[in-house]
Amino acid sequence: MEMCEAGASLVCPEVKAMPPARPNQFERVFQPCLAELLGTMFFVFVGCVSVIENEGATGRLQPALVHGLAVAAMVACMAEISGSHFNPPFTLAIYLCGGLDMNMVFPYLACQLLGGVLGAAMAKAMTSKESFAKAHGAAFDVLQSNDALGGALFGEVAMTCLVTLVVLLGAVNAKTRSPMVPFLVGCTVAVLILAGGGVSGTCLNPARAFGPALMSNYWTYHWVYWVGPIAGGLLAALLVRLLLGDRKTRLLLK
Repeated sequence: MEMCEAGASLVCPEVKAMPPARPNQFERVFQPCLAELLGTMFFVFVGCVSVIENEGATGRLQPALVHGLAVAAMVACMAEISGSHFNPPFTLAIYLCGGLDMNMVFPYLACQLLGGVLGAAMAKAMTSKESFAKAHGAAFDVLQSNDALGGALFGEVAMTCLVTLVVLLGAVNAKTRSPMVPFLVGCTVAVLILAGGGVSGTCLNPARAFGPALMSNYWTYHWVYWVGPIAGGLLAALLVRLLLGDRKTRLLLK
């Protein structure tokens, strides 16, 4: 009888589970920032190496697959720690759509840029001087004249808008949130590199542009890879806030 009563007490519906412990400061601030730094660092590292050591026969296929798969892997691993932004336009857009507190915006941006520099430095240390110099350290060198400037800038805006929409609708917007968002973002990045790599290089990420440019001291048309992605990310946030978001996210027609 005593054993039966003890067993019954273990499954008693009146026994309430302890509420989960509130995250401490390390889990709320330092851990997410570290995840953003490491995630951006390894993404930029493998992305730069794939460009520097790219075999001519593979064309854009090798960088496209490497960048896309790296994004998918890092997003899947770090999503529960930091949200897996790894990209300043993503951070700005997610904040504007209510997915990030204001006090974390600037730490995230700083960690992403530092991660981009560290990743580019790792790529420089891994590759030969000849290969590194030939590829300008994987800095974006597609633009060589003002004739192609308009198309490249428009491409960076449009392509960043698309991938940011995938992030916002797949991870932030409650109505369309999907557990497949790492796969969706990775596939989108790969497809966009295949589609637009010959026009702008398909940066979509100022942290990815800044690190290699700093390591190789190559700044030709570098501003395009800040203005285009940031404008594209803000445009995506505007579309979600005004039209595509659920009632909690959308500002109009609630």
